[in-house]
Amino acid sequence: MILLLRHGETHWNVERRIQGRRESALTPRGERQAAAMGRLVADLIRMEPPADWRLAASPLLRAQATAQAVAARAGLRIDTDERLAEICCGDWEGKLRSEVGAGGPEWFFGAPGGETFEEVMARVESFLADLPPEPRRRMVVVSHGVTGRLLRGAYAGLPRAETLAQDVPQDAVYRLAGGQVDRFDCEPID
Repeated sequence: MILLLRHGETHWNVERRIQGRRESALTPRGERQAAAMGRLVADLIRMEPPADWRLAASPLLRAQATAQAVAARAGLRIDTDERLAEICCGDWEGKLRSEVGAGGPEWFFGAPGGETFEEVMARVESFLADLPPEPRRRMVVVSHGVTGRLLRGAYAGLPRAETLAQDVPQDAVYRLAGGQVDRFDCEPID
């Protein structure tokens, strides 16, 4: 089982600025989202038979801050894994979405100097391949919007269009288990 979540809201999310590998701190709302996800993860872990759970997070600060809130609530130690980092958006990082004509999720893969769909998919598939097999797998994963979409798509064997059409909330936890993906929404924070 994998419990997968996206980092809480950042200042650049609010500004509609492209983050990619660049850093932007969590907003106060993002901090509340991270705390709510931490509570939900702790509850979901308690509902499972006792097991050794691990927490892996992207090295980017917004994911690390979210992972810290989850780790504190669930009593876990954070392992950092570069393969969980957000897509590199090359020359577009730091720019407003409106400046680059951002559209649907496919546009992320057109950034000059950025990563391709295949490169990000290779990272998440490598991460999944290195995990213990189900049903022994017990992982909490904190990642990002694009990377999380691709991780869920790789796990579920979805085609590219369905993978990219998935929602990327900052207030929910996805459970990947038994070949299916289930969404659990956090308590409202506003």
